[in-house]
Amino acid sequence: MFTGIVEELGEVTAVETLDDACRFRLRGPVVTQGAKHGDSIAVNGVCLTVVDHEGDEFTADVMAETLNRSSLGALAVGSRVNLERPTAVGDRLGGHIVQGHVDGTCEILGRTPSEHWEIVKISLPAELSRYVVEKGSVTVDGISLTVVDAGRDHFTVSLIPTTLALTTLGIKKPGDPVNLEVDVIAKYVERMLGDRVAGEGVTR
Repeated sequence: MFTGIVEELGEVTAVETLDDACRFRLRGPVVTQGAKHGDSIAVNGVCLTVVDHEGDEFTADVMAETLNRSSLGALAVGSRVNLERPTAVGDRLGGHIVQGHVDGTCEILGRTPSEHWEIVKISLPAELSRYVVEKGSVTVDGISLTVVDAGRDHFTVSLIPTTLALTTLGIKKPGDPVNLEVDVIAKYVERMLGDRVAGEGVTR
């Protein structure tokens, strides 16, 4: 489990294209401290498994399903990425519960800078819009954010200078893809309520 509090801005140093997958080598001096084979590291919000680790770099294999459902397929050598290690038991939950299981990709629609923060407008797939609510939590490229405004086909987030400086959202431009993970609690509540309604329908 992750919290969406990005630990560092890493970099893709190599990409190996396989038949139905990709192997990425990524540099991250912070997240590689004590890393070992089989550990999990979130890359732009996608939970990946460490295959190999040497110095401040690690490699991770990404299967076709993940490439198709996330923006990782667009990464190239030199791409900057958000990196986060899993939350240790007993640590503070600084953001919200993040699984690292991307629900879909969105697109940066626009940016509105102001003196102390920046509003970013992001597209919202129709099948995910019911999970995104005003003042609710959402994960964009692995960053835990609070929704400012939620429309049918878009939502906005407000970014403080720290987020702009230390994550990929500081350099993303309109048209760039981002990974979206909605609040998992909302999905469980929907499922449980749906089963309850269905059950009540049967008894009637």
